[in-house]
Amino acid sequence: MKIPEYINGLPAVSGFEKEVETAVKEADGAPVFLQESPVKFNEIRSAFSIALHMHQPLIPAGGRDLSTAEVISNLQYMMEHQDVGDNHNAPVFLWCYKRMGEFIPQLCKEGLEPRVSLDYSGTLLHGLRHMGADDVIDSLRKITCDKAYNRCVEWLGSAWGHPVAPSTPMQDYRLHVKAWQQHFAGIFGIEALKRVKGFSPAEMALPNHPDVAYEFVSILRECGYRWVFVQEHTVEIPENGNGPVQPHLPHRLVCTNSEGGSVEIVAIIKTQGSDTKLVGQMQPYYEAKGLSPLEIKGKNIPLMSAQISDGENGGVMMNEFPPKYFEVIRECSGGSTPAMNPTEYLEHLYAEGIGMEDLPVVQPVCQRAIWARFRPGDGRARLEEVIKELRKDIGVNFSMEGGSWTNNLSWVRGYKDVLTPIEEVSALFYEKVLKPGVPSSEHRYRNALFHLMCAETSCFRYWGEGIWTDYAKEFCRRTKDILQYDF
Repeated sequence: MKIPEYINGLPAVSGFEKEVETAVKEADGAPVFLQESPVKFNEIRSAFSIALHMHQPLIPAGGRDLSTAEVISNLQYMMEHQDVGDNHNAPVFLWCYKRMGEFIPQLCKEGLEPRVSLDYSGTLLHGLRHMGADDVIDSLRKITCDKAYNRCVEWLGSAWGHPVAPSTPMQDYRLHVKAWQQHFAGIFGIEALKRVKGFSPAEMALPNHPDVAYEFVSILRECGYRWVFVQEHTVEIPENGNGPVQPHLPHRLVCTNSEGGSVEIVAIIKTQGSDTKLVGQMQPYYEAKGLSPLEIKGKNIPLMSAQISDGENGGVMMNEFPPKYFEVIRECSGGSTPAMNPTEYLEHLYAEGIGMEDLPVVQPVCQRAIWARFRPGDGRARLEEVIKELRKDIGVNFSMEGGSWTNNLSWVRGYKDVLTPIEEVSALFYEKVLKPGVPSSEHRYRNALFHLMCAETSCFRYWGEGIWTDYAKEFCRRTKDILQYDF
């Protein structure tokens, strides 16, 4: 089954849920990288992994009038207005989205073993195609689909519109996750989608409200993901509320809800630090060189240093990363601290007889305080009472807004004028589309979903008041019009 990339001018973000579900089930449990990996896991000292996060929002800016402007990529807007602010970086950004498709083949032809994980939002992928950057997509397809290179590249699943999980309605978040899978399969094929096993949440935002965290992990497991990237300070050890003791070891993220249900997934922990500088200067390699194997079940297991950062932002990433990446790959290939992608590492770990049950447990931050006063199964009403009590007793050190790449930024406070219209149009989408069971293959469904997901992009909050919040409100208005007149 081949999923089309576009249908009636829109990316195929819905209508192929069953095809994706079937493909994911077919690939469940099957190793992706193990047979292709040259790493002798029981002989290496340690490993390291880098992931590049790439995102550009879609904005209603293809014209002077906001209410009628064409929806285009922010990157296209930057390219067309390079005299404004930092928009002169747009051509470099475009190259950043393409360049791993050049670097990987070059290093492979040198007989080396490069590795990289790629996280591209759906809005970026659509924006690139819409602005005619077909060469970028072709470059990525080469390293994704060509067997000479695809052992080196691990794609990470994403939520299509780059929404912040803790403050996005979970009914919508599920649609974002499924939309990305369908869109990705439309571009690179079903076989490429079967190889996508890890998930990268936008802004590294992990929900910590028990019911939301439970739904978040349930969605990932439902969609076939085996592991998720988490920021070190967004999780805690259940026994004492402290951070992970061994952040370079995969953990078992366990999420329990108010009704007593529990779900878990492997967590790859991104350690704290200045993201783009760490990855741009390939610091994970040097950090990994200082790690020693850890004994688990009588076996010496090499640890892995893992980092993810924006792949285009900042001078270090734009300018210093390329030569440093080549330098490190040339040095580490075949050595005692090789580059490995997370799924490759996990498959080697499991092959050594280390199972998910052998990994240390973590839970979302601030939950230990909840479980000290609340018994899972006592229900949502009692949970909300306990949360209210803890906010009063603990104060600013207790929050249910979730954790993200920075603990200094709230994705909720100060954004009522954006969140309110998003919540309203989300509720309307449920009433008009999901509740009556409108087929997801219909154009009106796909059109409404496309605009809803665009509205929920994190950028419209991250960049604060002004034109960015206006963009979000305009997407909400357009979504509302579609729902009111087409349904």
